[in-house]
Amino acid sequence: MNTIRNFSIIAHIDHGKSTLADRLIQLCGMVSDREYKDQMLDNMDLERERGITIKSQTICLPYRAKDGKDYTLNLVDTPGHVDFSYEVSRALSSCEGALLLIDAAQGIEAQTLANLYLAMENDLVIVPVINKIDLPSAEPDKVAEQIENDLGLDAASIQRCSAKTGEGVPELLEAIVHCLPAPQGDATAPLEALIFDASYDPYRGTVISVRIVNGTLKTGDTIVFMSNGAEYRVEELGLFRLRREAGKQLRAGEVGYVIAGVKTVSDTRPGDTITLKERPASAPLPGFREVQQVVFSSLYPVSTDEYEALGAALEKLKLNDAALTFQKDSSAALGFGFRCGFLGLLHLEVVQERLEREFDMALILTVPSVRYLVHLQNKTTLEVDNPSYFPDPSSIASIEEPYIKATIHIPERYMGAVMTLCLERRGENTRYHYPMPGRIEFNCELPLAEVIYDFYDKLKSITQGYGSFDYELIDYRTSDLVKVDILVNGEQVDALSQLTHRSRARERGLAACERLKEEIPRQMFKVAIQAAIGGTIIARETISALRKDVTAKCYGGDITRKRKLLEKQKAGKKRMKTVGNVDIPQKAFLAVLKSEQ
Repeated sequence: MNTIRNFSIIAHIDHGKSTLADRLIQLCGMVSDREYKDQMLDNMDLERERGITIKSQTICLPYRAKDGKDYTLNLVDTPGHVDFSYEVSRALSSCEGALLLIDAAQGIEAQTLANLYLAMENDLVIVPVINKIDLPSAEPDKVAEQIENDLGLDAASIQRCSAKTGEGVPELLEAIVHCLPAPQGDATAPLEALIFDASYDPYRGTVISVRIVNGTLKTGDTIVFMSNGAEYRVEELGLFRLRREAGKQLRAGEVGYVIAGVKTVSDTRPGDTITLKERPASAPLPGFREVQQVVFSSLYPVSTDEYEALGAALEKLKLNDAALTFQKDSSAALGFGFRCGFLGLLHLEVVQERLEREFDMALILTVPSVRYLVHLQNKTTLEVDNPSYFPDPSSIASIEEPYIKATIHIPERYMGAVMTLCLERRGENTRYHYPMPGRIEFNCELPLAEVIYDFYDKLKSITQGYGSFDYELIDYRTSDLVKVDILVNGEQVDALSQLTHRSRARERGLAACERLKEEIPRQMFKVAIQAAIGGTIIARETISALRKDVTAKCYGGDITRKRKLLEKQKAGKKRMKTVGNVDIPQKAFLAVLKSEQ
């Protein structure tokens, strides 16, 4: 165990985590120059296209140190985006140490602090690393001073490297071996293995990622999941190299995978403890704290026949993404579907894309919303995250909505634009201070509902990409909220209803009507698209009718002949409107959703 090091790389977005992981893999001789490609550990197409890490990935690296000893380095590469912070917290539970990566040009940013606190909660030994020292704008000395003053980390332990060029990476490997502790544990004790991740293989069943805390696990052992008592026989186990590499056993301190023919997806839960049937552990390991979903949206299959397939796909995806929650839902317009909870809009987009790519599902999403507390006149309180369940306004005493504390790091020159953006979004209690010359840390309390739409996109555009944003939920506050319904040809489309603040209701309703007007095909009769609060229409767009030129054959003669034909056509259109149904295409639902983002 003295030659094992379990560590992860944590940092803000785009500070070079995946690039550093690539260099470490190359230096340890895991991949030849011919087989090498960028983002070695990002094996999802989606990760490569967006250039971000979505899933934390584990790899076991063999390394011979300068003192001649052979070490096993278990590296976990983690995401940097705030929407995937739960992924980071689970990855850290399998480690004893962490490399905290900081950009030599950007300095400390919002997620740098958030991830540092996560690592401290898990009692990890932290090695600060200043990356990108090859950049012309790099200021490593200034950033080193900032690390010592703001983070309270020892300046002597700071490593400097360039993951892109490889400069300083061999010294970093030596620091990992000598600065990070070896795992603690007893290989002869009863087995305690923590599940920190899992994925679904259609041929082998569930592939479980485990960290062995105590004991030894061998092929052929009968294991028990402590949360539900399910028993399985181990078919294969081993280490994560670039591909899964089967072995004979996993001992205390090691990180690896277990395949035990688990076909019931719900049996495997990240945070659960695995033990042996014949010699069980006395108590399960402390799992992970429950994650708080903040954005809710309903997913419906385009074809109602695919409802069961969507349920199975969500089960398999939840295995790989423990922050996703879902429950059954139904809509008059779209049939049966699932109400899902997400950690943010990027998380929602990623789940939607993964369902469409990995499981070949065609989906319709409803407008994202947050969870509101509705206090009724009869002294009861409802939790409402779906506009369909919004009670009758006459029975409501008050409504509370969730507020967040936003931490925004920006260069000083963008201060005015960011302050204006926050005040437009009903921001309050704004404060700011200067962590280093030229950079501002701006704090503001905002309603979560104002942030989940396009706040992050707007922030990035007004700060030319230099703004970084992190948030935490603080409390619920009383607010004046209304339900905006969308009516098409007089019929309410429940999937397009949304809850919003009264001051933004007309703006949101008008945007939805304009989008629908562009997307719904013209009919043989006029179609009115309206946004309403209760019985009050607040916005309207009209799709004009397709008209046949009935007067084409009338040349010459009295004008009354033409008028008679036009009146006859008008009466027909009126009659058609009362019986006509308007089919809303899938892209119209998506267009309304996109306009909100």
